[in-house]
Amino acid sequence: MQEAAAISQAHVVQSVFHLFNPHGVSGVVVIAESHFAIHTWPEYGYAAIDLFTCGEQVDPWKAFEFLKESFKASKVMTMEIKRGQLDVKGTELHYKPPGLEAKKDLLLTKVST
Repeated sequence: MQEAAAISQAHVVQSVFHLFNPHGVSGVVVIAESHFAIHTWPEYGYAAIDLFTCGEQVDPWKAFEFLKESFKASKVMTMEIKRGQLDVKGTELHYKPPGLEAKKDLLLTKVST
């Protein structure tokens, strides 16, 4: 899940996972842009994964493709729900992590040299 977050360009804040006895795991990767969560039932060959993001920088579909391949999923079902569509007094709100512009400038400087 942490690698999926990195692949999607999310900014990981913290991760918490719980292993169940005899099997299964539940966990969440908190990202600055929301969260990725997983709940597994290995005895049924089933995993429920939620990839909640906001903003334009994070691509949850890259995380989805990575996880689908990692789990070698033979069957997948997806549902995309747009949330947090805010229009405040005619101004569209965009998420931007603190310091993102500085990181972009640094990356562009490195690329151009």
